[in-house]
Amino acid sequence: MGVRLMVVDDHRLLAEALASALKLRGHRVLAAAAPAAGAADLVIARAPEVCLLGTAAPAEPGVFDPVVKIKRDRPQVAVLVLGPVPSPRGIAAAFAAGASGYVRHDERIEGVERAIMKARAGEAAVAPQLLQGAFGELLNPAAQPDDEAQRLLEMLTPREVEVLVRVADGEDTRLIAAGMGIAPSTARTHVQRVLMKLGVGSRLEAAALAARTGLLDRAGSLRGAGEAP
Repeated sequence: MGVRLMVVDDHRLLAEALASALKLRGHRVLAAAAPAAGAADLVIARAPEVCLLGTAAPAEPGVFDPVVKIKRDRPQVAVLVLGPVPSPRGIAAAFAAGASGYVRHDERIEGVERAIMKARAGEAAVAPQLLQGAFGELLNPAAQPDDEAQRLLEMLTPREVEVLVRVADGEDTRLIAAGMGIAPSTARTHVQRVLMKLGVGSRLEAAALAARTGLLDRAGSLRGAGEAP
């Protein structure tokens, strides 16, 4: 017996091709819609048994908000996320939002159909190789050069890094200016730019963020290397 489906994806051609293939296999596809904004409302209004919800960036913050909304308003709808090869964090985020499974964009139609049937039956629908890769990465994480401290450091100029270190050491504007040989007004400008780039509202918040992320240790290593003869 066919499943009442919806296919929602940012790529209209992909959505329509998948919908057509599923129709040929006897499923009732209610709609193949492209817009990401409003996708949840569309699914809630049509209330399919299973929704295939596409995403191009499973690790982006908020990408699974439509899943949360669908499951809140239509808990009986099983949502399958359709996307690229995800990171372990992407898979975890999808399930945390309430998704019933994750299907790769390049999956064969038979695999998509198996995932649909599992989702309708209330089972988790994730390819074993995706789970194996996820567990493997979680158990043996690779070094991440783009950690938060490194990302923040790359946002700051060398002078702003020095200002941040001095702020974390508790120096006020006068001491920062004297220590760096610049005018107090210039020091004040540097401090404001550091706060703006870090997205914080006070010197205390900047110091706390720098300490929490390990940025201060990283900055100290960089300064030490730069002062070496």
